[in-house]
Amino acid sequence: MTDSENREFLNAPEGRFDFDRITERRGTSCMKYDFAAECGKPADALPLWVADMDFPTAPCVQEALQKAAAHGIFGYTGIKEDYFQAVSDWYQKYFGWETKRSWLVSTPGIVYAVNTAVRAFTKKGESVLIQQPVYYPFGRAVRNNHRNLVNNPLVLKDGRYEMDLADFEKKIVENDVRLFILCSPHNPVGRVWTAEELTAVADICLEHGVLIVSDEIHSDFTREGISHHVLASLSPRYAEITVTCTAPSKTFNLAGLQASNVFISNPELREKFTEEMEAQGVGESNVMGLVACQAAYRGGREWLLELKKYLAGNLDFVRDYLEKNIPEVSLVEPEGTYLLWLDFRKLGLTLGQRDELIEKKAKLWLDGGSMFGEEGVGFERVNMACPRATLRQAMEQLAAAVREFKAGR
Repeated sequence: MTDSENREFLNAPEGRFDFDRITERRGTSCMKYDFAAECGKPADALPLWVADMDFPTAPCVQEALQKAAAHGIFGYTGIKEDYFQAVSDWYQKYFGWETKRSWLVSTPGIVYAVNTAVRAFTKKGESVLIQQPVYYPFGRAVRNNHRNLVNNPLVLKDGRYEMDLADFEKKIVENDVRLFILCSPHNPVGRVWTAEELTAVADICLEHGVLIVSDEIHSDFTREGISHHVLASLSPRYAEITVTCTAPSKTFNLAGLQASNVFISNPELREKFTEEMEAQGVGESNVMGLVACQAAYRGGREWLLELKKYLAGNLDFVRDYLEKNIPEVSLVEPEGTYLLWLDFRKLGLTLGQRDELIEKKAKLWLDGGSMFGEEGVGFERVNMACPRATLRQAMEQLAAAVREFKAGR
């Protein structure tokens, strides 16, 4: 956060929004709660896996959606200037990034945008680089589109992940990498890359003719005192090689409305991207997604600030609970996102023991670290964007399961 953002965060009112209230999500066909059987998980498992929140969205968004629903007509809908201005103002005010209307491409989600970029900017058999452990749809986007996956593993050093820049450049040269998919802030390890780190990777990409897809969907979730830098904002030269993927979906819990805003300032890249979209038959945007996005960026700031304070409390709770009750499980301190990366390696679990401990004994549905790449083996991703009572229940179930596991050794 900038100094002004820190002041805004610290001075935000508390208590207007009730994040402790538990909203029943079962029976709504939500992926998080209603698809345990389909995903091979115990029916009674407490889910803290997929990255959406157990909080209703901001009241201003609910009101805008209710008004749109009352209108009763849901025909073909496009983007007008007031929509772009709401998105543009948000990124200019809170990230210092000035955008142009012509740069904006509306897509039905960031995963879709990443897949589209892979097809638009590379050919079958060409190399695409990612940094594992990383959001698993990145790897799928490369493999499913028959590109060569190149991995530049992140390095865990003194409890903090870093980029291996020497290996980054080496892998690019050796594999003739054409595209780099950047996760910023990083999911699942929680790093918020510094301007110096982003400059270093962008300079390497410039030198070797590598395009960048920058997934910045978690940009609004940074810890106090930490700033997110939009890569394309750091230099016009970086912007020319970068596709910046943004969305209100994580920030305001709108994933199901499928509205994402992709910014591409380079007209040649933008044309290739939109041509690939047209080849897939993708047309107008989801009307409710547009309504929600505009309302969120115009009126949701106070809600977001209070949410971030609540999440900071959740983080404090988990950190303290682990230290006191499950010291064998350590927290990789996050700088951003609402996802926690927990290190279980001291327990020395096999994959079978992992499933027994977490799913059968603790009755938890987490994202096992191995799905983020082999570098994630021994870790678990936990979604802390839920009422604290839910988080407490999860930690207590985990603590009991760990005690039982240790006693049985």
